[in-house]
Formats: sequence, C-alpha cells, structure tokens
Amino acid sequence: MIEAANIIFSLLTVLSELFILAVLIALFLKKRDSKPLAFLAKHAYLLAFLVVLGATAGSLFYSEVAGYEPCKLCWFQRIFLFPQVIILGLALLGKASEVRSIVVALSAIGALFAVYHNLLQFGLVSGGWCASTAVSCAQRFVLAFGYVTIPVMSLTVFLLIIALMIISPKTSRAGDGYK
Repeated sequence: MIEAANIIFSLLTVLSELFILAVLIALFLKKRDSKPLAFLAKHAYLLAFLVVLGATAGSLFYSEVAGYEPCKLCWFQRIFLFPQVIILGLALLGKASEVRSIVVALSAIGALFAVYHNLLQFGLVSGGWCASTAVSCAQRFVLAFGYVTIPVMSLTVFLLIIALMIISPKTSRAGDGYK
C-alpha cells in the first residue's frame, strides 16, 4: 500500500510540475486568455483547495499510516500548508473573500522551507539546526524517478498553489459559482 501511494503521489508531483511549467510558458507568451488557462483560472480556487486537501491527506498518510515521523522542516512546511484547507474551503463556501494574498504568502513561506529541505536532502547544504533533532531532515523516505522526495512533493504543492492563485481572477470572489 505504501509503495502504491508513493507511485501515485510521485506521478501527481510530476504532473503538477508539468502544469506549473505550462502556466509559466502561457504567462510568458501572454496567452492568459487561452481557453485552457481561462478554464483553469475560473476554477483556480477549487483546484487549489483540492491540491491542499490532497497534500494534507498525503502528509498525514505518510506520518500516520506509513509511520514516517516528520522532521523539524516537515513540521514547518505543515504549519504553512494545513491552514490553507480551511482558508480555501471557506473561500469556496463564500464565507471568506480576498484570501488570495494570504494563500500566496503561506505558500511562499512554505516553499522557502521546502527549498531548504530539498537542498539539505540532496546534500547541497549542511544540516545546521536540523541535524540535532530526533528525525534527520536529510533522511529520504521516498525517492521516485530519481528526484521525487517528500520535500520535492511539498515544494511542488506550494508552487502549484501559487501558480493557481496567479492565474485566478483578481476581481472575483473565490466562492462565486460554487454556492
């Protein structure tokens, strides 16, 4: 079951990275009004909610089902991920508006922790303050396709959420159309 979950989460990570790349190319080419991007922009909050919900479930799966104890950096990333389930959920229900900047800020800070975690796991920086904890931040529980680790998954989720918020309409409320 854990191996199947690793494959599924790793495939979703690669697909998400391709999506982020496609969004960046579309924005670079100024194709914001293209039909696929317009469709994704219209549903950006719903997609971001589903991404955050899936990432939260995946994070809890790894710690509670697979038994992978989260390291200090994993906990910091969770701090910036978990609240987004509630924030985006409320936005979809029309109970909160203008959450875009909050979601981007949380994701940007989470992404910074994920970048450092990736640099640590791939041996590009030393452990520093994380080396003294019970669970090493450098330990890899998952390695798929030669590069997908849990911190890579985390970084991808944060960047995907930022990409979705970038393409989301700036003037509409998140819950419009979902009531």
